[in-house]
Amino acid sequence: QVQLVESGGGLVQTGGSLRLSCAAATRAFGAYGVGWFRQAPGKEREFVAAISRSAGTTDYADSVKGRFTISRDNAKNAVSLQMNSLKPEDTAVYYCAAKNTIAIMNNPNYSPYWGKGTLVTVSS
Repeated sequence: QVQLVESGGGLVQTGGSLRLSCAAATRAFGAYGVGWFRQAPGKEREFVAAISRSAGTTDYADSVKGRFTISRDNAKNAVSLQMNSLKPEDTAVYYCAAKNTIAIMNNPNYSPYWGKGTLVTVSS
């Protein structure tokens, strides 16, 4: 069992920045691929960014490329999502998800472990 806790959400104006964090309670965090997903009201959950367990590979949704950066610190059991140039359409609940896998976590169906989410609201 892996417990994931997201933090860092909040209210920000268009063009602003936020940094989300995902803290994992597990001894073997370095074995887990991690992904960030988001769900806006009335919409399906969608992929945002993912990082492999070694941090050697990352992947981003086209809508966030060049604006968001995912990183991880396995020594601290944490993955971060730096979000810059935020837009109103980025408003959503952001979730981190993890799986003990070498694969990139860019599909919400891949992960057995999810956090409860953190709300990001971008005002226009």
